[in-house]
Amino acid sequence: MKSVMKMSLLAATVAFAVGCQQDDAKVEQTNQAAEQAEAAFANDDDKAAYAIGASLAQYLNANLDQQADIGLELDKEVVLQGVQDVFQGQSKLTDEQAQAALQSLDQRVTKLAQQQAKEKAEAAISEGEKYRADFAQQDGVKETDSGLLYKVDNMGEGDKPVAEDTVVVHYKGTLTDGTQFDSSYDRGEPATFPLNRVIPGWTEGVQLMPVGSKFTFVVPPELAYGDQDTASIPANSTLVFDVELLEIKDDTKKDAASEG
Repeated sequence: MKSVMKMSLLAATVAFAVGCQQDDAKVEQTNQAAEQAEAAFANDDDKAAYAIGASLAQYLNANLDQQADIGLELDKEVVLQGVQDVFQGQSKLTDEQAQAALQSLDQRVTKLAQQQAKEKAEAAISEGEKYRADFAQQDGVKETDSGLLYKVDNMGEGDKPVAEDTVVVHYKGTLTDGTQFDSSYDRGEPATFPLNRVIPGWTEGVQLMPVGSKFTFVVPPELAYGDQDTASIPANSTLVFDVELLEIKDDTKKDAASEG
């Protein structure tokens, strides 16, 4: 967890300029509004000074919103009071006291974030177990020795790949609640990758598919990303994939080997 609210005024301005993305609706302004904004400043120095303040406010808002997401609510009015007091040379805290308060805040943020991640992981385990149990009861669903569940949506007639092959696939990946986290369909082109360089559930599952097939895979966390926690995939998540095997790129190698 990054330290909170330790960015200098200049650094905050730069960070805002580089990283802040605004909705198109906020970016677009009518000519009249733009003219009024220009008229509000006596000169370029005032405009720049205002921009620094606006940038700092954007940074602070984003920082406070991130903390609110993990259950830590800080009073924005008190934050503003701190800024004003320092500008007026009347800070209620010494530099050492401020640094200690920020270090304590960092520790609390880290603890809350870890607790939230733990709760999400536990929920993911429970939800995944229920989803897999329900899916296993559907007609045509099979389970491998490793715990991988799959259903044949369409059986192709081509060759099956081996782990060392490079395959071309179209796929969509979702969480058990239907939230999509990846899709080659949305990108408009299939994915190509060595079959032994992906999650174990894919390495095992795609080897069951003749070219031209479409399978649904339900992958338990131990065959997916395990306890890794990402923005789009919580730790211990069961993943659902719709996969079409379009091509085996290494067919020529296998042909050459068989001829030899």
